[in-house]
Amino acid sequence: MKLDAIYQNRDLVALYDALNPAGADTAFYENMAKDARSVLDIGCGTGLLTARLAQQGKDVTGIDPAAEMLAIARQRPAGELVTWHQNDATSLQLGRKFDLVIMTGHVFQVFQSNEDALAALTTAFNHLCPGGKLVFDSRNPKVCGWKNWIPQKTRKTVSITNIGDVTVEHDLKSVQGEYVTFETRHYFPGTSTASPLINQSTLRFQNQESIANLLANAGFSTVTWRGNWDGEPVRDNSPELIAVAHRAS
Repeated sequence: MKLDAIYQNRDLVALYDALNPAGADTAFYENMAKDARSVLDIGCGTGLLTARLAQQGKDVTGIDPAAEMLAIARQRPAGELVTWHQNDATSLQLGRKFDLVIMTGHVFQVFQSNEDALAALTTAFNHLCPGGKLVFDSRNPKVCGWKNWIPQKTRKTVSITNIGDVTVEHDLKSVQGEYVTFETRHYFPGTSTASPLINQSTLRFQNQESIANLLANAGFSTVTWRGNWDGEPVRDNSPELIAVAHRAS
């Protein structure tokens, strides 16, 4: 699986926490984990949620394929309480099982093929204790949220220690079936507006039925769906497809 520059470039990784602070999604996952003793965070990134769960006394393992992201994760407060691994979700084999597996931050959408998506879900299933659950999120394609991924609606400036003010904006490039491609432009201090640091990303927007079929093929017995971080059921206009998938006892 090819990693975008935003996960590998040190300058871009330094922006990640400022652009993705803790929010309603963080609280949702913390609530999902309240009864879990052990948690596997697949695609943990810089480990913001991972470390928070460890601070709550849970046995937490964080997995991510990007070395630069994990470098930040290891250095954050409570980072020493987490077991970190640099690995790909499609081939992970830890030799142990967990009460809860999570994939946050729409990480499921980076899997471009059914084969990779199924492999990631099967990895989650194989690392769950009987009766355990997998919780993950994907943007609902029915609301076409990508239509707002344009500079006029996404431009914002964040202040980064030792860097200064950085302006970031998204620019939608194409929509081809389930696949949405967009650029993220980063304007660092001292650079001209004509020379931003650009990252191009493609995300897959699968519908609820497609994801449900993959979960069934991975072995999950039942799935509960939520449409937003308040826990409401999925509706056509729900921004999220949040799956709570259970491994049979």
